[in-house]
Order: sequence, then C-alpha cells, then structure tokens
Amino acid sequence: MKGVSDKDAQIDNKIKGNKKDVKKPIQVLHISKKDCDSNKKEILDEKQSLSKEIKKEITAIKPQSIKEPINEEQENNSSNINFENKSYREPTKSIDSQDEEQNFTIERKVDEFDFDESAFLEALNENEPIGATGEVIKGKVIALESDGLYIDIGGKAPGFMPKKECGLGVITNFKEKFTIGLEMEVLVIKEQNADGMVTVSARALILRQSWEKVASSAKNGELIQVIINGFNRGGLTCDVDGLRGFIPRSQLEDGQDYQSLVSKTLKVAFLEVNPESRKLVLSEKKALLVSKFADLKLGQLIEGEVLAIKPYGFFVDLGGASGLLHQSSLTNGSIRNLREIFREGEIIKALITEIDLERGRIGLNTALLENSPGELIVDKDKVMIEASERALKTKALFDKKDLENDS
Repeated sequence: MKGVSDKDAQIDNKIKGNKKDVKKPIQVLHISKKDCDSNKKEILDEKQSLSKEIKKEITAIKPQSIKEPINEEQENNSSNINFENKSYREPTKSIDSQDEEQNFTIERKVDEFDFDESAFLEALNENEPIGATGEVIKGKVIALESDGLYIDIGGKAPGFMPKKECGLGVITNFKEKFTIGLEMEVLVIKEQNADGMVTVSARALILRQSWEKVASSAKNGELIQVIINGFNRGGLTCDVDGLRGFIPRSQLEDGQDYQSLVSKTLKVAFLEVNPESRKLVLSEKKALLVSKFADLKLGQLIEGEVLAIKPYGFFVDLGGASGLLHQSSLTNGSIRNLREIFREGEIIKALITEIDLERGRIGLNTALLENSPGELIVDKDKVMIEASERALKTKALFDKKDLENDS
C-alpha cells in the first residue's frame, strides 16, 4: 500500500506473526498429550507381556529326581527287605520347591502294627507300682546291709527296711534273726521313690496288730495281767504287747503308795483304747468290777439297794457294781414321778437285761415282772414278792436272745 510507512509495515508484520505464534502452541500441546498417553499405554503393555513370559519360563523349570544306577547286588538286597511300616518308604515322586517350606507329619495307623491287647494289659500290670502306704506285703529277705535289709516284694525294685524298723526294741543278733531267704510280712510306711523302691517296716506291722488285739480285748471286756515298769506324777506305766499302757492313780485300788507297785503284776481292764492318738489307758478298779460281772448273765434276777435317783432312772448297788434301772424299763404304765415307785435306800429286785463289759455298765428292768401294764405302780409289794416266779416266765425270752447273739 502506498502512503504506508515502513514502520507501519513492520508493526503489521509483527502483529500477524504474533497471532500465528499464539495459535501454534495450543495445537502442539493438544497433539503432545495424546502422544504421551499412547506411549504410556504401550510401555505398560510391554511390561505386562514381559512379566508373563518370565513366569512361564519359571514354571516350566521343575526339579527332577535323580536316580543313581543300581547294581545287581543292591537290587537283590532291597528286594529282600520287607517294609512293615509304609511311612518309612522313600518317596517316588518329586517334591516341588513350594512344598519344601511346609512341615510334614508322619501319620501312623493302628492297623499298620501288630497290636495285642492282652500283651498291652500284661505290660501295664508289670509296671504297676507295688506298695501303697499302709499296705501289708509278703516278701523274702534278699540282702543285708549295715543300716537295714532288702526284701523282695515282687516289684520292679526291692523294698528297704531300716534297722530300727526290723522289730520292737534293740535287735542284737541281726544277722542271725534275718537270714537270706527268710519270708516275712511287712507294712509299707513310705511309697516308692524315683527308683521304684518302697520303705517297709516289721515294727509298724507288729504295733498295728497289737492295737487291733487290744481293741478286740477291750470290746469283749477281757482282763489282762501287766507288769509295772515305771511311774510318773499321774500314775503307773506298763507294756501291753509292745504298746505303752498307762494306769492313772485314780484307777488303782490303793493309789497312796503307788510307786511301790513298780515291777509288780496287776490285773487290769481296758479303760480307753485309741490307736490314732496312741492312747491306752487301763484300770485296776474296773478289773475288779468286771470280775464281778463274770458271775452275772442276762435274764438273771438280782437284788440291790437304790443308791441314787436321777431324772432318767435309778442307780442300784449290786455288791461292788452298780446297775442302772432306766425309766423306760421301770414299768409299762404311765408315771408322773420316779419317787412314787422307789426311794433311796430301798431294797428292790430286778432283771439283768444288759451287760456292757467295755463300759462297765449293767442294765436292769422291772417292767418285765409285771403281769399287767402299770402293776408296779398299783401293787409294788406283790410284784416284788412274786419276782422269782415271774422271772422264770421271762427265761425263754432271754434264752432266745442268747441264741441270736451266738449266731
């Protein structure tokens, strides 16, 4: 264009050039974003395909079992071996590398073994411990030591008996008394130790048998002879079948000069027998009383003096022994007061219905002498006069009781 200066032409060219520069970057940016996305996708696909190919190559490679060549001699030996337990056989299949990390447990079945129930029970019986505390066992002496002896009691280990447990008192002729092969009964006083050995005692067994013996004698009201071997402030001491007996001064016929009775023989009865507390108390007075009981028997008619009246009955003197006439055995009738029937100092007749030698007690009865209930209350004198004749009628009743007691 004419009339336009060169300066203006440069400005126009600059504006046009700027317009082109503005549009071009927008177009280039749009194209480059698509290219980046496509490039990323291609790269990701290449990585995935590459990982798949690597996995295939890894899984394709497996460890193979290597078999060594077997010669004829090894083959013959292996053919003769009989594997009774299948669990001991070598695996024939290859083991994967993943299975190596697992812990395998060998499972055995009962059917794979030769199981015999009777042999199993017999083995249990053989290993069962022998000798519980307090058990009596028969054994045989097999060895002597300076501190005791060993006894074969049929267990896996012998029993040991200390020297102090071999008997009562001091044993001077130890080797002569306990010879090898001697059979004897012993009492287990201590159960087996870690070696299976139990501690036994002949002394403890003797003492147990002594307690059983004196308990039976006391129950039957027996009297025994003892030799006094000592004294103390309370009374006298003696020996009863290896047990220490004690006689209180109050149970002596004459307790004033009781020390002079040492080394003398006394007839005594059992007053208290307690194996648990090891208490054995004897009585000379009770022995005299029991001696009088020996002449008494059930159903016998006796005569005595009323000593005392208690709320529950009468105590009657029988000539050194006392009998109890309980209110339940007084009459078959109803009574309001015991003094309505008998008084203190009165002489009465009654039947013996109980003899307790252990407690030194005699039970009496007057109700059996009545011909009708309450007759003793109405006509006491008649009952007492005819007591001997009426006692004969009750004889059959007591004879029947004696037969029942004997059976």
